[in-house]
Amino acid sequence: MPTAYERFNLHTSPEKFYIEACDDGVDAVLAIDRVSNEMTLTGKKDVPPSANTRPICGIMGTVRLVAGMYLIVITKKRNVGSLLGHAVWKAVDFDVISYKKTVLHLTENQTQDNKTFLSMINNVLTTDGFYFCTDYDLTHTLQRLADVSHDFQEMSLLERADQRFVWNGSLLREFLAQPELHKFAIPVVHGFIVMKPCRVNGKIFEWILISRRSCFRAGVRYYVRGIDSEGHAANFVETEQIVLYNGGRASFVQTRGSMPFFWSQRPNLKYKPKPLISKNTNHMDGFQRHFDSQVLIYGKQTILNLINQKGSEKPLEQAFAKMVTGMENGMIKYVAFDFHKECSGMRWDRLNILVDNVAETQDEYSYFMVDTAGKVLSQQKGTFRSNCMDCLDRTNVIQSMLARRSIQSQLQRMGVLHVAQRIEEQADFEKIYKNAWADNANACAKQYAGTGALKTDFTRTGKRTQMGLVMDGVNSAIRYYKNNFSDGFRQDSIDLFLGNYAVDETDGPTPLRIQKDWKFLTLPIIMVVAFSMCIICLLMAGDTWTETLAYVLFWGAAAAVTAAVIVFNGRDFVDAPKLVQKEKMD
Repeated sequence: MPTAYERFNLHTSPEKFYIEACDDGVDAVLAIDRVSNEMTLTGKKDVPPSANTRPICGIMGTVRLVAGMYLIVITKKRNVGSLLGHAVWKAVDFDVISYKKTVLHLTENQTQDNKTFLSMINNVLTTDGFYFCTDYDLTHTLQRLADVSHDFQEMSLLERADQRFVWNGSLLREFLAQPELHKFAIPVVHGFIVMKPCRVNGKIFEWILISRRSCFRAGVRYYVRGIDSEGHAANFVETEQIVLYNGGRASFVQTRGSMPFFWSQRPNLKYKPKPLISKNTNHMDGFQRHFDSQVLIYGKQTILNLINQKGSEKPLEQAFAKMVTGMENGMIKYVAFDFHKECSGMRWDRLNILVDNVAETQDEYSYFMVDTAGKVLSQQKGTFRSNCMDCLDRTNVIQSMLARRSIQSQLQRMGVLHVAQRIEEQADFEKIYKNAWADNANACAKQYAGTGALKTDFTRTGKRTQMGLVMDGVNSAIRYYKNNFSDGFRQDSIDLFLGNYAVDETDGPTPLRIQKDWKFLTLPIIMVVAFSMCIICLLMAGDTWTETLAYVLFWGAAAAVTAAVIVFNGRDFVDAPKLVQKEKMD
C-alpha cells in the first residue's frame, strides 16, 4: 500500500517554507513559495542553512484568509494504538502559519476580519478528535478494504480516501492537484478512536472502536438538521467495532444521522425550539438520494427511529415513517421505538425490547469476519441506521447494545468465549467496553452539541444513577447556553474549515460586519435596568408599603414585558451563523 511520509522538519526562510521528509532513505523536500504560493518538489540540498528549523508531525493543508495563504501543520501527536500493525495517531496540537511576513498591508477592517477568521480555524482545530495514519487508510471499514481492485491499492492515501470522512479535504486541494506531492498529504478523520488490548479466558485480543464523522453537512446541533439537496444527512457518523485475535479479524458497522428529510430546529432562546418540517420542498428527492447512497455503500438498511411519538417530535416520526412507506424499497426497514416513553421511570431494562425485536435482522445482516488464513468467513450485508433528535445520547445507548450482541457472536466464533458464556459476565472486558462506548458518546456530543453526552451513566454502569441525572442537568444547561449564544460562531468555523465558505482577499465588506438590529442591545439593557430597579426598591423600602409595592410592580412589570419581547423575538438575540446562509425551513 502506498504510504505518506511520517516525520518532517519545517524550515522557514523569508521567501519559502521547506518541508523536509525525514523518513529513512528519503531525500524529498516540499518547497512552498510564500509570495507566489507555488508548491514544488525539491531536495535537501536546496534548503538554505539560514532557515529556521523545527520538527512537525504532519501537514493539515493550506487555507486562504484575508491576509493571504496560511499553512496549517500538526505540531504534536499521540499514539492511540496499532491497527493491523499500523500506528494510529491523534493530532493533539497545531500551528497556523502565515505566508505573509506582516499584516501591515491590511486595512483596519481587514485586520479585524482576519483575526476573526484565524480564531475560527483555531476553534475547529481545538475541537478534540482528529486522527490520522501514514500507512493505513482510516477512512474505510475493514470490509471495504478487503474488496478493492489492484488499481485502488496503488492509489495514494489522499486519492483513495473516502471523501465523506476526510476533514482536511478542502485544505489539501492544492496537494491533490499535484500527484508528486501526495506523500506529504495526510487524510485526517474527525470523530473518536479507542484501541484496547483485552483478556477473556486467558486469551488476549485487540478491541477497537472507530467513529468517523462525515464532513458533508457538518455543523452544530440546532443549525444543521435533516439533509441537503444531495442527500447528505446532518451529524452522520459511521461507527465500526473491530476485534483482532490470533491473526483473525472481525468488524461490525453501524451508522447514525439526522432524519433524512428537510426539517429545521433553529434556536430562539426557548429551551427546546419547535422542530419544523419544510412545506415548500420535495422531500422524496433528497430522501431517495440519501438511501440510494446508503444501500450502495452498506447494503440493506434498518432504520431505528428513537424519537418521541408524541408532542413536538411526533410529526417528524410520522413524516419519516410515511416517506419510508412511500419509497417502497424492500432493502429498507423502518422501526420506531419511543425511547423516553419505554424507559420512563428508570425502566432501562426495556431497551432489550428493541434489541430483541431486531435480533433476527441483526443475525441476517451478520458482520465481517476473516480467519487467520485470510479467508472471508462472513460479510456484513446491511447496517442499522439509528437516530434520535440529535443522534447523540439515545442513539449511542442503542448502538452500544447492538455492538455488544455482535461481539458476543464474534468472540464465540473466534474461540475466545465458550459457547455458554456471556460477554456481560466478563467483568474486566465489560468495564473497558462500557467506558469506551461512553467516551465515544462524549466525543460525538462535544463535536456536535458542544458538551458531553447525556445518559452516559447507563452506558458506563448499565443503570441510571442520581449523579448521572444531575450531570445530565448540568450538560443540558451548558448546551442551552452554547446553542443560543456561541453556536453561530462554531458553525461559521466549521464552514470556513471545510471550504463551504471561501474568504475574499479584497477590501469589500464581509458577512462578519453585519450589524445587529437595535433590539439586540437596547432591550437587554432595559430588562437589566428594570430588574435592578425592582431589586433596589425591595431593598430600599419607601415611606409606606403601598409606595414600595407600586415601585416593585412597575419595575417588575417592565422587566417581565421586556423579557417577553426578547423571547418573542428570540431569533434576533441568538448567535446565528454569518458566513453561509443555511436553508430556511419555515
